[in-house]
Amino acid sequence: MTTGCRNGSNSEHRSVPFPAEIPDLEGTRLVIDRSAIRRNWQTLRDCAPGSECAAVVKADAYGLGLSEIVPHLPECRIFFVATPQEGLALRPTRPDATIYVLSGPWSAAVATAMAEAKLRPVINTHEQLKRWSETGQPFALHFDTGMNRLGFSIQDAGRLAGSSGPDLVLSHLACADEPEHPANTEQRKRFNAIREHFEDVPLSLANSAGVFLGSDYHYDLTRPGIALYGGSAGPRMTGIERVVDLTARIIQVRQARRGEHVSYGQTHRLTRNSRLAVAAIGYADGYFRSGSGSGVPLRDALPDGAMAAIDGVAAPLIGRTTMDLSIFDVTDLPPGCCKEGDWLEIIGTTISLEDIARRTGTIGYEVLTALGQRHRRSYI
Repeated sequence: MTTGCRNGSNSEHRSVPFPAEIPDLEGTRLVIDRSAIRRNWQTLRDCAPGSECAAVVKADAYGLGLSEIVPHLPECRIFFVATPQEGLALRPTRPDATIYVLSGPWSAAVATAMAEAKLRPVINTHEQLKRWSETGQPFALHFDTGMNRLGFSIQDAGRLAGSSGPDLVLSHLACADEPEHPANTEQRKRFNAIREHFEDVPLSLANSAGVFLGSDYHYDLTRPGIALYGGSAGPRMTGIERVVDLTARIIQVRQARRGEHVSYGQTHRLTRNSRLAVAAIGYADGYFRSGSGSGVPLRDALPDGAMAAIDGVAAPLIGRTTMDLSIFDVTDLPPGCCKEGDWLEIIGTTISLEDIARRTGTIGYEVLTALGQRHRRSYI
């Protein structure tokens, strides 16, 4: 992918409307490469050739647009979402697919609605199992093997195997993005102990990072999520392409003198005569305030704030990010390449998704799912 706006279908999904008769209204542009998502899915599938590859599309396909992305995964037959609401939203897009709902049915009314839509719950509790058993439809069982999040205990496996009849048994890895972490081996051992109670039932353990742990973790079905969307899935990840480009319009380039201050709280004091680019992106757009160059607690632990780039040259964010604006020091960039109306790369070839996540004290998952509603979204 390259930065900037590309030709392609525009979507108003999760965004404010941009009337076709009035061009150039947007302050930010978000380009989402659906072909890259499909290639990432194929890469993940090929990493586990003995297993079926599902796609985790919860949280509106990690913030990138469920209805735009799922049709571009025609080879994928199994999808996972977080909530019944998400499952119902997905069903019209893929009436033929198997859709698992990770939360399970939390009420009788929800169980009825899920059954009518042919959604399959991931059952986490005895109450959910009792509720769903009245529908007579397929389901998965989730066992907790080391997260203390959702799922049955290992001690429940024997009793459930004799009475429930799931079509899938799964668990979730807690530390797969740290390949040498002992929890990976321990969880796999626990999952294998559960496996003994469910002969001939398909099994699933690997998330994105789990796919890259090797064949011992693949079982019958893998469940990649973040890697589909170009995010990091640990140090062993290979072959995954970037999916998003985010750019922000420069509204003003201003000259500032040494000793002057920048942004709210005047937390940044200029140490030289500087050229500053004020860009139309702020925390209302999902550009986290924690990435501010100064004046936020994270800078005490991680001195370097967020960066932007233009023509492959990075420029630091200085002062505090505000609701709608961020200020970048472009003094070291050639004058001709940074002027009013130009576009700064926020995520792209120079500034990666994981770089912005690290500099804002979070993870790529949160950066993607927090992308705001004001971006003009283009899908290619």
